[in-house]
Order: sequence, then C-alpha cells, then structure tokens
Amino acid sequence: MAEITFQNKEDASQFHNYIQHQVQTNSLNEKITLQNEDDNKAKVKIDKDIKELVDASKAAFLQFIIKIKLHDWFRMILKEKFYYEDEDEIQQILDIIYSIVEGEREDLESLIHDINMNQQMEKAVSQIFDEQHSFSFDSFVRFRMRPYMEQLEKYVEISIDEYKMEQEYQMFIQTLRQFISERAPKIEQLHLYVGDGVTFYDQYFSEIKRAELIRMIDRKLISNHPVYIDSVTIAPLLSISPSKIYVYTDDEEEPLVRTIQNIFEERVRLRAVDDFQQFKNNFFEG
Repeated sequence: MAEITFQNKEDASQFHNYIQHQVQTNSLNEKITLQNEDDNKAKVKIDKDIKELVDASKAAFLQFIIKIKLHDWFRMILKEKFYYEDEDEIQQILDIIYSIVEGEREDLESLIHDINMNQQMEKAVSQIFDEQHSFSFDSFVRFRMRPYMEQLEKYVEISIDEYKMEQEYQMFIQTLRQFISERAPKIEQLHLYVGDGVTFYDQYFSEIKRAELIRMIDRKLISNHPVYIDSVTIAPLLSISPSKIYVYTDDEEEPLVRTIQNIFEERVRLRAVDDFQQFKNNFFEG
C-alpha cells in the first residue's frame, strides 16, 4: 500500500477525485482511500500491487499538478515574489501565462529556452511513484520539483513584462484617441492600400505622395511621442485625422492594421486588397 500525505485536505480530496476519474471499475476504486489525519492533513492510500491503479495514479497526479497546483503556484509567485495584490492585474497576467503554456504565444514562448514543462513533470512524477512507497506531496514539491518551480518564474517574469507593455500600449492608444478627437479632419475619406508598404489615396483615389504626407505631419505629435509614433503611416494618419479610413489588406491581423483599428475604431473600414481597383473604377465611372 502506497501513501501520499498532503498538508492540505482539499489537495488530497482533489487528487483522490482525479484518480477515481482515471479508474474505470468500482473494484479498483475500492483500492483507493482518502483518510483525514487532522483538521489540515490527509492521506491518499493506493494499492501499489495493481499496475493499472499505479498507472492511473500517475496520470491523476500529473493532472492534479497541471490543472490545480500550477494555477496555485503561478499565483503564489505573483504575490510572494513580485508583490502583486490586485486580483484584476493577477488575472490578466495569468491569462498571458496560460497563453504561453498552451502554445498560443510563439513570440513569447521563444523567449523561454530549454523548458519542457510537461516532460519535466512526467519524469518527476514517474520517478517518485517508482521509487517511493510513501511520500509527502509537499516534500515532493520542495525537492523533486525545485528546478521546475524555478523555471516557472521565467514564465511569470516574461508575462509580467508583456502585461506592462500591453498596459503602456493601451495608454498610448488612449492618448492618440484623445489627440484625434480634438482635431478637425483634413480629409474626409482616406484609402490605404497595404501591400509591400502602405500607399495613401485621398477620397478621389488620387495617390498622396510621400513628400506631401511629410508636410502634413503635425511636428508636435512626433516631438511628444518620438519613440512610439510610426512616421511613415501612423503619424500622417493622426495628423490628417480622416472621418473614414478604408484599409485594403489581406491580413487583418497584421500589427499595423490592428493598430490603425485600435486608434481610429469605428472610423476604419476593412476591405480586401483585390477590392481596391474595383472601388477605384466604380468611383471614376460613377
């Protein structure tokens, strides 16, 4: 009989539930017991002579760590190492962390080297079950998972940096929204053709040359935001502040297109690149 001791009864109960979900028969479920030791501590006992039950326990232990404890550990790191207290901030950072863990943010995942979280956990879990008849979950985390716990901080650090950048970006976008709200449009409609670069056309589909765009740029805008303002596209757009912007693009998720949408919001209309010539022809034929 193997025993796993938990200093937290809720952890023991959750792990016990995970094993029961893994096991398919009632006869095997009877070989798993949850025993409360005191107000806090509890034990989960498993018949280690039954291979199917041991395999189910390993799988359940891994699920318990990934689905329950990983969340607890990330929160602990945010609170105890980085001193975050605001629940809204914590949740936003956790959302970024999980987007990396789940492979949704390759741009951020590339910043974390030589970390294979699942592989490390599977190895540690398999070893403890194979080597020990009885062990403490808290000791397992403290000693066997120490390298893994240290690496979790890398996920947190990168996610905090990303969160701060996103906050700065949102503040920047809000400043620019305020800027255009106080300006009268120099041109009512503007057409942007996004190909290898961005080409500007006025409401009459006449191309606005680069030299003319440069003359339109409000110099105060550049001096107030020298690092963030893209002088090729965003600065002219802000300075012109058109009432409507038709953006012709085949990639609506391109960062520049997203930024234009974020700043100008309901003023933006997205169209496919192939539509540009048709709209231009219709204008002149009309």
